[in-house]
Amino acid sequence: MSIIKMEDVDLVFKVWRARKLKDIIVPGSSKFNDYRDAKVHAVDHITLTVNEGERVAVIGHNGAGKSTLLKVMAGVYEPSGGKLTVEGRISNMFELAMGFEPEQTGWDNMYLRGLMLGLKPKEIKAKMREIADFSELGDFLNMPVKYYSSGMYVRLAFSTSTVIMPDILLLDEVFSAGDAGFIKKATKRMKELVNVAKILVMVTHNMNTAKEICNRCIWLDKGKVRMDGTPDEVTKAYLNYVRGGV
Repeated sequence: MSIIKMEDVDLVFKVWRARKLKDIIVPGSSKFNDYRDAKVHAVDHITLTVNEGERVAVIGHNGAGKSTLLKVMAGVYEPSGGKLTVEGRISNMFELAMGFEPEQTGWDNMYLRGLMLGLKPKEIKAKMREIADFSELGDFLNMPVKYYSSGMYVRLAFSTSTVIMPDILLLDEVFSAGDAGFIKKATKRMKELVNVAKILVMVTHNMNTAKEICNRCIWLDKGKVRMDGTPDEVTKAYLNYVRGGV
C-alpha cells in the first residue's frame, strides 16, 4: 500500500542577509527586524494524506511553495518539524540532473543517478543499455557530461530518471526534453509512468491539466494549504481569487 502522510510538517529556511550601510544609518530600514535571524516558512505546518489511487494537482502562484512541497515529499528537504511518512518507491520529475558529476562520463552518471533512485548496482547495470538506447546519445556517453549541450544533458537525465516504474510519481510541469523527436518519446513515457503510478502528485499552472488528469487538487498559498478538494471546485476558487473575486 503506497501512501504519503504529512503531519504538521514545517520547513523553515533561514535567510542570511548582509547588512547594508542604509540599515545601520537608518534604523528600521530593513524589512527584517534582525537580519541574522530572518526565516521563511516554505512549508507552513501542513497536514495531509495522499492515498493510493489519488492523482493530486498542486496549484498556486509562483513562490507559494509548490515545488518545495514536492521536494519535501521526495526527501530532498528534511522537514524542520512535524512527521513525514512515505511508503512506496518514488520517482521524481524535477531537477532531473541532480547529483550528476560534470567530470564523469555519461555512463558513470547513469550509474550514479540509478543509485540515487534506489536501484541496486546489479539493477542499474541491467538497465544501462536500455537507458543508452532511449537517450540516443551513442558515443557521447563516453564523454564527461560537462561537454554536453543542455539538450544532451536533459536527454541523459530523463532517460535515467524514468527507467523505473514508480509507486509514487512526483511531477513538476516545468520540464523540457530537447528536440521535437525526443520530446515525443519523452511524452509517451511520461504518460506510461502516470498510468502505472499508484500515486501522482503534480505541480501545474494549467487548470485544464489539473481537471483532466487529477481527481484531487490542493491550492497552496504562502506555504499553507488554502483549499483541498476536487479539481473543479479548487481551480474555480483559485481562478476567481486571481481575477480579483472573493
